[in-house]
Amino acid sequence: MSELVDSFGRSINYLRISVTDRCNLRCIYCMPPEGVPSIPHSELLSYEEISTVTRVAAGLGINRVRLTGGEPLVRAELPKLVGMLSQIKGIDEVSLTTNGTLLRKHALGLKEAGLRRINVSLDTLNVDKFRRITRVGELENTLDGIEAARDAGFEPVKINMVVMQGVNDDELLDFASMTYKEGWHVRFIELMPFADIIGVVPCSEIRQRIGSLGALEPCGLTGNGPARYYRLPGAKGIVGFICPISEPFCSQCNRLRLTSYGQLCPCLLSEDGIDLKGPLRSNASMQEIERLIVEAIISKPKQHRLAEGIVRMKRSMSRIGG
Repeated sequence: MSELVDSFGRSINYLRISVTDRCNLRCIYCMPPEGVPSIPHSELLSYEEISTVTRVAAGLGINRVRLTGGEPLVRAELPKLVGMLSQIKGIDEVSLTTNGTLLRKHALGLKEAGLRRINVSLDTLNVDKFRRITRVGELENTLDGIEAARDAGFEPVKINMVVMQGVNDDELLDFASMTYKEGWHVRFIELMPFADIIGVVPCSEIRQRIGSLGALEPCGLTGNGPARYYRLPGAKGIVGFICPISEPFCSQCNRLRLTSYGQLCPCLLSEDGIDLKGPLRSNASMQEIERLIVEAIISKPKQHRLAEGIVRMKRSMSRIGG
C-alpha cells in the first residue's frame, strides 16, 4: 500500500463517510426547524457500495474511517456496516460521530462489530438549553448514551462542543471542568458558517477563558483530525480546540468526505464533489473507482475560502457529514 499524497504534498489517509442525511434532532446550526427534504432511500449508498469504495480507498492508502450523518444511528443495522468496514485489509480504525441519543441501544453492538472510537456531539449541559439548541432533544438521552458507551468499553469518549456566542459560551468552564469530574475529552469547535447564527467565538478567546481554571499544558495526544490538545493541571481528561476560521488547519488536512448520496468531496466546504454512485451502479471497474478517488484527491484545494469572505454554504451540514 503506497502513501496517498495530494497536489500540495499532504498525506491523505482519512475518509469520513456520511451514512444518512436524516437526524432525530434539529440543531440550530445544522438544519432548519422543519428539517431538510430527505434523500430517498434508493438514492443513498448501500452498505455494499460504501464497503466497495472503502476497499478501493484502502488500497490507495486510506487507513482510517469515520462514520457520520445526519445522525448515523438512525440508519438501520449500522453495526453491520461497521463489521464490514473493520474487516477491510488496510483499515486500522473505524470510528463514529453521533449525537448520543441512541447509544444506549447500540453501543455494545457497535463495539462487538469492531468500532474503535466514539465522538459525541453535546453543546450544553443545561436541560432547557439542550431543548432550545436541538429543538426536539432531551439531554438525559445523550448523557445516558455517553455512559452506555463507557460501559461498552469505549474509553475515552470524546465530547464535541460547538461554541456559539450568546447561546452556550457561558458553559465553557462547565465543560472544561468535566475533564476533572468525569475524565471527559472535550473538544471545543468554532462555529462553521452553515446557518444564520452570528457570533463565532474564536479559539483564542475560548482558550483564554478556560485558562482561568489553570494553565493549559500542551499534551502529546494526537488524533486523526485537526484538534490541538491540552490538559488542565491534574485533570484526567483533556481539552482540544478545532479552529477552522481563526486558525485554519488546511495545510495539515488529511481527509476526504463521502456523502450519503455518493459524492466524494475533497473539502468540507467544497460545493461540488465527484460522483461515485453513478459509476458504482453502472458496474464500473475497481480501476475506474480508483481513478475517480485519485481525481478527487488531485482536486483537493490548498485551503478553504472563508478568509476570502465566503461564509455561507448552499448545503446543510447534515447533507455533507461533518
